[in-house]
Amino acid sequence: MDINMLSRRDFLNFSAATIALTCLPNQIQSNQLIRNYKLTAAITPHLFDTKGVSDNLWLYNKETPGPIIEAKENDIIRVEFVNNLHEATTIHWHGIKNINKMDGVPYLTQDPVQPGETYIYEFPVKNAGTFWYHAHVETWKQISKGLYGPLVVKNEVDDQFDNDIVILADDWRLNKKYQIDEKSFGSLHDWSHAGRIGNWLTINGKKFPKYSINKNGHTRLRFINASNARILSFGSSLDGMKIISIDGMSVEPFIEDKFNLGPGQRVDLLIKTDGLSTIDFFEVSGKKPLSAFKLNINQISKKNIIKKDINLPSIKKIPDFKNPKILKIHMQGGAMGNLAKAYFEGVEKNFRSLAMEDKKFWAFNKEVGKYEHSLASVKKGQIIILEVWNDSRWPHSMHLHGNHFYVQSKEFSNNDKLVLRDTYLMQPGEKSKFIYLADNPGKWLFHCHMLEHAASGMIGYIEVL
Repeated sequence: MDINMLSRRDFLNFSAATIALTCLPNQIQSNQLIRNYKLTAAITPHLFDTKGVSDNLWLYNKETPGPIIEAKENDIIRVEFVNNLHEATTIHWHGIKNINKMDGVPYLTQDPVQPGETYIYEFPVKNAGTFWYHAHVETWKQISKGLYGPLVVKNEVDDQFDNDIVILADDWRLNKKYQIDEKSFGSLHDWSHAGRIGNWLTINGKKFPKYSINKNGHTRLRFINASNARILSFGSSLDGMKIISIDGMSVEPFIEDKFNLGPGQRVDLLIKTDGLSTIDFFEVSGKKPLSAFKLNINQISKKNIIKKDINLPSIKKIPDFKNPKILKIHMQGGAMGNLAKAYFEGVEKNFRSLAMEDKKFWAFNKEVGKYEHSLASVKKGQIIILEVWNDSRWPHSMHLHGNHFYVQSKEFSNNDKLVLRDTYLMQPGEKSKFIYLADNPGKWLFHCHMLEHAASGMIGYIEVL
């Protein structure tokens, strides 16, 4: 179905996943299981290489990535967060259809957590999938220093897998002493071009880690891209990789030789280990492939291996809907762009003044955004179509808080794939429609997850009343 032909007629079948997405998270039942966690943010030394220790990372619980937060569908996650940094911060739960006041956006949904303060996050999780958490104050700096970790919600389908491994990837920008390159923070070149691109790839905080999985079993690999701005691309020694979930939402399985992950995006793979001894994975976005990680297949396993096929969720249809509300988002700016002038804090300025005086390079609908910038207000229960046009020379990883949206994805080899995402990678010049049901009240941020782009104007919120 071509969603470019959408109008005020019946036009789209939602999958069964949408039914789950309409289960609002604002009611906590007395019989729900509470999963308790404690996260402490602090300056922490970390060994990136035997040649030197980085002493200026900011980590949760002295780990990179931060500790995995796990729960079952319909559980409550409760996190006691302690800020031992010298700067304010918050935590955003990326991809979770959250209670708005728990979304972690400073000045919009909560006050920043000040140094020495403790803050309690508590919210139910209604949907199984691969998600992650990360800082949301000066994200361009705090995430690049290491403030992030994986969040995995499971259900009975996950019990069928023999192995379940998170693959959280990041590209750090290190100097010659293996320290975070502090001098490059705030680079005008980064903010006006592709964003902060690193030079040191890690998987779960390590260089080329190895994992052991069971022979003749089924393995789920949960890929997360925590990079500031780099679009990662993964290939493997397999004949093809079976994708079973995108941004935490199940899809009809399909095969790709390689796949891209924009910042903030996730992809889950199903790996069958029949007859194999090792599987190598590579990051292939550059001129030369980089070894990413290796799976060693345990040839002598005492565990009772599941040999039948995994019973993945079926994708069912629900009735069509009518009368969407259309919101147009015209993205402009950046180097070599066509943004001649825009409004910032109510004042119209030319591009040069915005760049040199305010360090702003990007705009939605000729308005430079920030956390408190309103893009639109919509009524609860409306079907929303964001007509998004990337009218710039750069790709943008567009993330909508608190919701998943349908989009005709051009990210895979089959360019006619309707998928449900919370973060969509748009290419220069691309026009797309993001379609979702506005059933979650609150102010929900919409921004580019190339974090320097968001910091310099490509950001705003949509309020559901």
